[in-house]
Amino acid sequence: MKISVLTLFPEMFDSLKHSILKRAIENKALQIEFYNIRDYSKDPHKKCDDYSFGGGEGMVMMPQPVYDALEAADPGHKARRVYLSPKGHRLNQSLAKDLSRLSHLVLLCGHYEGLDQRIIDHYIDQEISIGDYVLTGGELAAQVVIDCIARLLPGVLGNEESAMFESFENNMLEYPHYTRPREFMGHSVPEVLLSGNHQKIKKWREAQSRLLTKKLRPDLLKE
Repeated sequence: MKISVLTLFPEMFDSLKHSILKRAIENKALQIEFYNIRDYSKDPHKKCDDYSFGGGEGMVMMPQPVYDALEAADPGHKARRVYLSPKGHRLNQSLAKDLSRLSHLVLLCGHYEGLDQRIIDHYIDQEISIGDYVLTGGELAAQVVIDCIARLLPGVLGNEESAMFESFENNMLEYPHYTRPREFMGHSVPEVLLSGNHQKIKKWREAQSRLLTKKLRPDLLKE
């Protein structure tokens, strides 16, 4: 899978050099390329923002540099173009799975007060939000999306079944996990996990998953 990131600050993506994302890139399961939007500005000073028509606080990203960067990353508009925006569809596991099936994804990171609406209306396929709050830019949101997608790609996780039993699969939170030692500060691991009876363990985990979901995220059960 190829992900093209359009950003004013490509240096913010150092997190991709570590852990599972690093392995995904090294194993060729994931290809990430960066387009610095400033490189496409026709302004002598590489300016990418201007005042908003009609007045108002803050600056707005200009359409020209963004359009040219989009065309460089995705000639002919064959990829899914996503703008990271607080107004977008909220990212969830189902959406992450949908994105992970694409061969090419373009992520556009906004800044300032946002992006000229003409780019969104005519050259973007989808707006995605990672939550109901506002960030200083789309770079952190893009990294969340990339991380979410990468672990779903074939060959990225050490155990392919890991992604099948995680939180938000089937609208349920994941069951609790325990490891050594069997006793810690007077607290013991549940006996059923030490029984070796895999059928009982499976039933216990399913019950715990439902209890946790009911307690912490009852909205998921309604869905």
